[in-house]
Amino acid sequence: MRLPFPSFIMAPTFCGIQEHAEKVKECAWIFQQAIECHLNAQCELFEAHRNEVIRMESDADTIKYRIRAYLPREMLMPVNKVLLLKYVKEQDGILDAVVGALAWISYRNREFIPADLHKDFFLLVDAVMDPFEEISRMVAAAMKYFQRFSENRLNKVKEIIRAIRQQEHEADKVEEMIIQKAFESVSDPISLFHIIRLAESIGAIADHAENAGEIMRAMLAR
Repeated sequence: MRLPFPSFIMAPTFCGIQEHAEKVKECAWIFQQAIECHLNAQCELFEAHRNEVIRMESDADTIKYRIRAYLPREMLMPVNKVLLLKYVKEQDGILDAVVGALAWISYRNREFIPADLHKDFFLLVDAVMDPFEEISRMVAAAMKYFQRFSENRLNKVKEIIRAIRQQEHEADKVEEMIIQKAFESVSDPISLFHIIRLAESIGAIADHAENAGEIMRAMLAR
């Protein structure tokens, strides 16, 4: 049985992780706007959205480095420190994937993505939005659990982890649908490669969220 740890031991570290998770959450709406803008001939704000995402990713990196720098090295903690650092890296990987997806879509003009795939890409972006939201909730719930180790709080975190896994599965299905449609309808090999890689890049956002959830599950078990 785990014994409660004084809040001052975990609070600074998890407050930093929560702050980082909020950056991830804030980035979601801007990412969605950026993708929709790129596929809309009337929108000219793509670069503005993309630059905002890059700025937020830089802010999140600063938080990440602060978490690492102030992680207690000698003090006993209720979680494995190696797993904790792995978790931070995976959570940060969500933002890296967002930046990568926006960079990749920017390499070609919107006309190289067939109009009949636009709706599918919107569906894929919608599918990866939920993990953005759940990551922040998961960190907040985990912080409460590590302070008291109650069964109810543990179940709450596990419930969120299961939701993230299901959301990643749904995103995978949309990603596979786009790739299949692209093979059937796109004859230009460069355009085909660009579309497939774009679908994979967007899908990677949900992959990193699921990975973060699995690392959190491992921390709960120790």
